[in-house]
Amino acid sequence: MSTSPTELLLIRHGETDWNRRQSFQGQIDVPLNERGLAQALRVGERLAGERFDALVASDLIRTRQTAAPLAEAQRLAPAFSAELREQAFGILEGLSFDDIKVRHPDEFALWARHDPDYALPGGAESRRRFHERVIGALQALGHQHPGARLAVVTHGGVLDMVWRSARNLPLTGPRECPIPNAGLNRLRLAPDGRFEILAWGEDAHVRDLA
Repeated sequence: MSTSPTELLLIRHGETDWNRRQSFQGQIDVPLNERGLAQALRVGERLAGERFDALVASDLIRTRQTAAPLAEAQRLAPAFSAELREQAFGILEGLSFDDIKVRHPDEFALWARHDPDYALPGGAESRRRFHERVIGALQALGHQHPGARLAVVTHGGVLDMVWRSARNLPLTGPRECPIPNAGLNRLRLAPDGRFEILAWGEDAHVRDLA
């Protein structure tokens, strides 16, 4: 087995209307909006000069749409994985923060404590379970593609879990890192499963899009 690290380019999906209105998307299958589709095209253009050995994406429509221009530019058939989906938020999915505070104030208060073992009603994942899922999925990709360069299109919550792992941060507390839509995040994944951040939140390629 190769002892070379795997290079990961983690890409957050483009913008959706639910991103714009700050609603919890979770695992609801929300498509990109017009700006998000333009961002996806820019991702493909930005990375056309780079070469990747494989392209993997969450199986939700917003990541599939973001991956499509990159797949065309790279002439790669993307693989899709449910393990790279956003966290499941149960009863909060589809609601804005204002709606949640009115309809589910008690559950929102518990969620806002950022207890990693708290799972919202309605089929949600705890943050700890979510972390285990996504880190395990990425480490498995590293084992399957040792020494390769992989592009992975995924979600903001997934990127937050990777940031915490790479920085050795606890699962408690709010998100601390910037995660722009269509942003590029470059990491090295060692054979022992450790992540090293090389660059984070690159979004110069989409900043001018209205």
